[in-house]
Formats: sequence, C-alpha cells, structure tokens
Amino acid sequence: MPDAFQKRVTMEEPDRIVINSEVKIPLDELVFDFVRSSGPGGQHVNRSATQVELRFDVANSPSLTEEQRRRVLMNLRNRIDAAGVLHLSAQSTRSQYRNRAEAVARFQELMQRALRVPRRRSPTRPTAAARERRLEQKRRRSDQKRSRQRVPHDER
Repeated sequence: MPDAFQKRVTMEEPDRIVINSEVKIPLDELVFDFVRSSGPGGQHVNRSATQVELRFDVANSPSLTEEQRRRVLMNLRNRIDAAGVLHLSAQSTRSQYRNRAEAVARFQELMQRALRVPRRRSPTRPTAAARERRLEQKRRRSDQKRSRQRVPHDER
C-alpha cells in the first residue's frame, strides 16, 4: 500500500519529485533536518526529533531554468532567505516519516503554484448598453449633487 511520501515520488522516477511536466526535482537537492517538535507526544516528545525542516536551494538548483528560478524567487519570496534557500517545516504528526511526507507534499504544492504562468488577460471593450448605463448613472449623480446646492439670492 503506497503511503503519502510514495505518492509524491512517482514510481517511474523514485528519486525525483515531479512538480509539473517540465520540472522534476531530484531528492538529493532537498535537505532534511530533524529537530524536536513542540506539541503532543507525552514522554516521547523530549526524546525524538520528529519535526522536519526541508530546505531547497532555489538560487543554485540545476533543475530550474533561469525563468523558472526567477518565477519561484518572486512568488515565494516570503519563504526564501537571503541566500536563496526555500524553508519549510512540518510537525503535525508524531511520526518523523509522516512529517517528512507532509513537508515534501507541501513543497510540491508550493512549487506547482509558484511555477504556474498566469493566463494573459485579453482586453475587452464595454458594450454600448454598459456605456449608456454608466453615463445615465453619472447624470443622476450630478443632478442629485446639484439639488443639494444653495439657491442664489437673486433666484428666490
């Protein structure tokens, strides 16, 4: 039965994380650190390092083209340090293995969103009816404001 980590690392390429059709990142480009986690665990919590910190060097990754690197650095700038390294941590479970799988899944999702190229907006023109509604609204607003003005003394 495949687990969460195995689902992220495809069976065709067990040593790579597939981001999209163009980007596949080798696992050896990811650095995992394990530290003591806060949260549940009872007596176990002070003895095992279950929190996973994932680091990925975006600035020096050979897996990314210059355009992809620029896009990731721009879109994930809040998660990337001055050296160009992306930092993620996971500590939701008591299992180091499941936290690692969660960190990889979040990494994959973040990279997919960061590399997505937004669709170009095609400029459109307002319809004649929309222009007419806008002008009518402006006329009504103008009349409303004009009715609030003081009437000059000689017109009374």
